[in-house]
Amino acid sequence: MSQLAEPPVRDETDAHTGQPGLAGRKAIVTGGTTGIGRAIAILLAAEGAKVFVCGRTPTHLDDALARIREVGDGDGLSLDLTDPAEVKRFVAEGARYLGGIDIAVLNAAIPADSLSDTQADDIPYIVDTNLTAYMTAAKAALEHLGPGSDVVIIGSMSAQSRGGESTVYAATKTGVQAFAEALRKELAEKDIKVGNIEPGLTGSDMQLPDIPPEKQREMIHKGDMLRAEDIAAATHFMLTQPRRTAVSLMRVEPRLQTR
Repeated sequence: MSQLAEPPVRDETDAHTGQPGLAGRKAIVTGGTTGIGRAIAILLAAEGAKVFVCGRTPTHLDDALARIREVGDGDGLSLDLTDPAEVKRFVAEGARYLGGIDIAVLNAAIPADSLSDTQADDIPYIVDTNLTAYMTAAKAALEHLGPGSDVVIIGSMSAQSRGGESTVYAATKTGVQAFAEALRKELAEKDIKVGNIEPGLTGSDMQLPDIPPEKQREMIHKGDMLRAEDIAAATHFMLTQPRRTAVSLMRVEPRLQTR
């Protein structure tokens, strides 16, 4: 361009992609009564989404709903997701309460140890909670999800680190990782987005009793551990991207986590 030519008109509109909001959306959240799921449900409700959650413990459900209703609208059920009939009931009741479903957050999980430290009789229940229930809940939700919907799967960095101290847990979360990737490909043409968020070490009841609450707070302050709300923020980011954009995998780790 000649130095005498007029400079181009500054136009920054193309530098800012549109971010859809969450107001008016209808979300179910499995494991939405404690930890990461609770934080996600609260943030979604605060952003204007209507939420329906589930958890295994009635007192945890009551606590979560009290907080959700302080910032928005929500309801839920106490149930066990290892029972396929209960999964169907949760999704059906959620769709009824919400008036449909356009966000499914699949999060419910329980801790598990190495194979040596796990009772053989406990393995089927762990697998059913940490892997099978993701598939049965997704299957039930698909009856309600249409174009413009989102599935957010909460996996774990254990699918990458695969530490020997958590053999059984790592196996289930590796399965969740594969499921999320394949489901994204299956549903892409239907305009149903699927994303997998893999948190690193996160403060929650799942760390008890190995890491007591006071130790968790110390680790969070130092940057050795995430807060559950950090994963809620990642979920918010994933859900507020344009429909052309699929954030298929996010790994969120404490700044000082190196293993």
